[in-house]
Amino acid sequence: MKYDFTSILDRGGHDALAVDLPLNYVDDFRVVQREEGFDVIPMWVADMNFAICPSILEAIKDRLSYPTFGYYKPSDAYYESIIKWHKNRNGIDYISKENIGYENGVLGGLVAALNTLLPSGGKVLLHSPTYIGFTMSIENAGYEIIHSPLIKEDNTWRMDYEDMEKKIVEHNINVAIMCNPHNPCGRVFTRDELSKAIEIFEKHNVYIISDEIWSDIILYSNKHVPTHSINDYAKNHTISLYAPSKTFNLAGLIGAYHIIFNKDLNKKITETSSKCHYNSMNVLSMHALIGAYTSEGEQWVKELHSVIESNVDYACNFIRNNLKGVTLATPEATYMLFVDSEEYCLENNITLEELLHRCWKYGVYVQNGKPFHGEYSLRINLALPTSKVIEALNRLQQYVFI
Repeated sequence: MKYDFTSILDRGGHDALAVDLPLNYVDDFRVVQREEGFDVIPMWVADMNFAICPSILEAIKDRLSYPTFGYYKPSDAYYESIIKWHKNRNGIDYISKENIGYENGVLGGLVAALNTLLPSGGKVLLHSPTYIGFTMSIENAGYEIIHSPLIKEDNTWRMDYEDMEKKIVEHNINVAIMCNPHNPCGRVFTRDELSKAIEIFEKHNVYIISDEIWSDIILYSNKHVPTHSINDYAKNHTISLYAPSKTFNLAGLIGAYHIIFNKDLNKKITETSSKCHYNSMNVLSMHALIGAYTSEGEQWVKELHSVIESNVDYACNFIRNNLKGVTLATPEATYMLFVDSEEYCLENNITLEELLHRCWKYGVYVQNGKPFHGEYSLRINLALPTSKVIEALNRLQQYVFI
């Protein structure tokens, strides 16, 4: 491999929430005294424990070499990078500069879209299991979530179209949120699956907010299908949200963007986003995206895929063979596992919280799946050097699932 995915980074003291947690942040790891001799293996928050693509650092360094940082507007290179990236990766050749708008994070874009499309207290359709960021953002913004549970069939998470339509009609819903690919389940919805969903949305005049932040981390032979690409209705009723942050580990730089083809809708959402006067891109974030969306970025992502696929294969096989009472569906995208420990917990008369405390006691910092609507679930980040993934799983076998 050309790039380094094996070195173990010491992230302590380097602004990494994954290892330097404030008190009472999401899961309070500090309630558990870690056993001596066990270091922290960060497997909870969805960022990567790899050094970033060199072309990103070079782009930032080049900009830092010029000693002013005054007001600016996004450059043509910024828009051209996004347009070329989507053409190369998804075969979408009809995006123009006018379709692209900056958002201060995907969740910020989500709230801006909701504020444009819904009155306060309005209801929105959302699949469960559900990304915790959706839950917090939607509810904090004053909207009500109506969940349509995904169904696990043959170890694959699928949409329940009958339930979706039933909820839309019962609750008079006109906005649905798609997570495509799905977080936390890791599903890559096929064109046929998305077409069936769009058919329901079109029948009931439902707008779609499609979070596609994970669309560059598609595993094995799966293929990402942008929601807006399904048909004309989807193209004109979808707010697509993207960011390089998950793909290139740039969350700390902040910076997402929307792609909207409906001119009136694009104008309204852009105006809504601007009203807080904080929806402005950091100049270094712009140059980071330009550095990421390059041919070198493409090669780096290709190697990243092979590392993540290897880690996913190892982890899934290890869990199925060694952790009795734990089940999972192999993810088709993302670098997160969403495992179900219900059988283990019930057979051993242990709560999920007690199980989590065991994990943390031995330095395996996995995430509580309850806020994602997985009653006995653990969410596990596999974007680490393979040696640390192996070490973490061995600890789970020897000290946790006993």
